[in-house]
Amino acid sequence: MLTDHVSDLTAMPPTPADDDALDRPGLDPGGDISRRAVLRAGAVGAVGLSAAGLVSTAATASAAPTRTPVFVHGVASGDPTHERVILWTRITPTPDVTAGSGRGLATSVRWEVAPESGFATIVTSGTVTTGPDRDHTVKVDVGGLSPATRYLYRFTVLDGPAAGAVSPTGHTKTVVTPDSALGTLRLGVVSCSNWEAGYFSAYRHLADQPDLDAIVHLGDYIYEYKVGEFAGKFGVVRPHEPRHEIISLQDYRIRHGQYKTDPDLARLHAKLPWITTWDDHESANDSYKSGAQNHNPGEGDWRARKANSEQAYYEWMPVRPAVDENGRHIYRRFRFGTLAELSMLDLRTYRDRQVGATSATIDDPRRSITGAGQMKWLETGLATSPTRWQIVGNPVMITPVLIPPLEPTMARGLTELLGLPAGGVTFNADAWDGYTMDRKRLLDTIRTQKIDNVVFITGDIHTSWAADVPVDPANYPAAGTVATELVGTSVTSKNIDDFIRVPEHSVTGVVPAAIRAANNHVKFMDPDAHGYSVLTVTPAATQMDWYFVREKTDPRTGQYRGASFRVPDGVPRVQPVNRAAR
Repeated sequence: MLTDHVSDLTAMPPTPADDDALDRPGLDPGGDISRRAVLRAGAVGAVGLSAAGLVSTAATASAAPTRTPVFVHGVASGDPTHERVILWTRITPTPDVTAGSGRGLATSVRWEVAPESGFATIVTSGTVTTGPDRDHTVKVDVGGLSPATRYLYRFTVLDGPAAGAVSPTGHTKTVVTPDSALGTLRLGVVSCSNWEAGYFSAYRHLADQPDLDAIVHLGDYIYEYKVGEFAGKFGVVRPHEPRHEIISLQDYRIRHGQYKTDPDLARLHAKLPWITTWDDHESANDSYKSGAQNHNPGEGDWRARKANSEQAYYEWMPVRPAVDENGRHIYRRFRFGTLAELSMLDLRTYRDRQVGATSATIDDPRRSITGAGQMKWLETGLATSPTRWQIVGNPVMITPVLIPPLEPTMARGLTELLGLPAGGVTFNADAWDGYTMDRKRLLDTIRTQKIDNVVFITGDIHTSWAADVPVDPANYPAAGTVATELVGTSVTSKNIDDFIRVPEHSVTGVVPAAIRAANNHVKFMDPDAHGYSVLTVTPAATQMDWYFVREKTDPRTGQYRGASFRVPDGVPRVQPVNRAAR
């Protein structure tokens, strides 16, 4: 038995897929800057161009030993390394100690880690204390584990009214050692999971995908809006708690607690370790370093609200923030042997305020989306990594999407006269398109340092994309490509068909064609399906398979595979493929 290798971090029936059938008709295999405005504009612009509840503990894990409501928020693990993993849960010692209540006394909790064979043998264990100061969450960083090993874990309440209560059993796994030659890495990829817009069936189907190593959530794990402000196609599917927009620490805790009661989310957390980052809705829509589009007069100091959102996030999520000379931060890196390194970004905390899509200020070299410290960390990490693949967990799109792309030198007279961005008017100034000099710096580093196999995996925009990241969008493909980008759709959050209230895929033949006609480095775009992706990395290629749910308002909906694209080793181009990776 190992000793107690732990740091307490708290303070800081499924429907099978239509296997390889691209069976959805119309799928193509080949001022206000919110994503709502972007998607509305995309739909309208493309058409124009074309024409011209709570659950029991037993419900959250099949191996739950009791129906006690003490562990109503389930269990989770995250941030795996070759010898460590974060374990998480929350206890409700009495019925009144609900999320964000601030009630209850300090409570001791024992955690145990065991082999997959069961708890007859305990690999390591320990005891921690939780209470209202951390919203009765429990979060431990368990060390001394073996590489590439699957484990079981559980929690037991040791004192107080809930003494003896045992949590559901969670499953987790460590990764291989940094110098190991890993043959295959499989990651589930999700983002933009809005409670009010639908059920989290994408999580249910993702949990049934075979041989996954971890789940990557690229942001918008929760949404901050009041009831009805940003719901589904035809309104609220299930209302948020609290009903008002969340601002206080209590508010953020309550909202996190509500999301953790979803049975499909709870099951996926209990099955695999997660690697997460935040985007904007974990705090407020279109946030930046000194404010947010959805932080308005009368809502108090932005810094206090952001601090509240971060505290609740660190309490309620199985993350291990990095700590260095820049302080505590969520951008961090994960190594999967010699095969791949995953760099998870934070593109909200340090960015300058967004500007309009037609503003020449987009090209101001003083503006940054990453901040200087994170940019240096990212460039250095990519340049020095010894792995074959560099995967970047990227909350917002980096691929240029312009209307249309312009060659800066040739178009200078026109753009300067009109006060437009040098490369053309952007589709989405909230993404890297709104910070062109930061993007240029990063892509120049990748190109001049000859960094191969950089693949950006991205969320945020509620739609699916596969694209080459070009050196010069107006001179593609002649000028070459630097990297590739694979963008996953939303779990539930609105996209184009939801905004204009038409049947799903009514605009599939219009919107992608219009975007690709102007930006031919974009090889695939689905504007209105919801679901998840699976990223499979091998020495020969990296492939993303998109899986879409049939009806997000149906908690038992089925799924289908929508598309698959691969990036060959040494070739920064996306290529369509006919079968899902295995």
